Amino acid sequence: MTVVVLLGAPGAGKGTQAPVVARQLEVPVLASGDLLRASVAADTPIGREADRYMSRGQLVPDTTVVRAFLDRLAAADAARGAVLDGFPRTRGQAEVLDEALADADKRVDAAMFIDVPIEDLVLRMASRRICAANGHVYNLASNPPHVPGVCDLDGSPLVQRDDDREETVRARMVEQVPPLEQVVDYYQRRGILKTVDGRQSIERVSRDVLAALPHPVHVGDGSVAG
Repeated sequence: MTVVVLLGAPGAGKGTQAPVVARQLEVPVLASGDLLRASVAADTPIGREADRYMSRGQLVPDTTVVRAFLDRLAAADAARGAVLDGFPRTRGQAEVLDEALADADKRVDAAMFIDVPIEDLVLRMASRRICAANGHVYNLASNPPHVPGVCDLDGSPLVQRDDDREETVRARMVEQVPPLEQVVDYYQRRGILKTVDGRQSIERVSRDVLAALPHPVHVGDGSVAG
């Protein structure tokens, strides 16, 4: 079983790279929010426990979140492992996850940190525009529309979401980056952290992430080098 943790600040590209890694390893992508919502919808014991907090707008305890991960890792499609997207978010969560995995005779094999400078992330996210009609995504810096403010595909206006406004992005960075740095430091001290330059193209980031896996995957021929 290979368990890979993907780390990165908001906008670094975790959501883009997670399915790439998962596809190559033939494992599922596990995100804490999706797991908890699925557990609640299925009315499992973990879901009922999580719902007591979620329904009151409270944070679900780390131990409950980790139990949801372990329960999901026991599923048949996760027999080869999983890619954890956006979890752990704090050093405390990383420690609880490690303890629980060790009890189940498992471990985190690699932590991949997609590193992008804060100012680059602010520009990247603040430049994002969304098609009002069908949600097509553009970026004024890297993927602008042919006609400013107009979707290439359906001609509808492009809008900026409130979450992508510069002041909102900076507030998220202030809140989320310090705990992320602690998680990065934790895995670095464990000797399993791999850092990838997230300023490159999506394809080059994918190549570097796959090459940094415990059993590197070579993009192009799908072969695995041991």
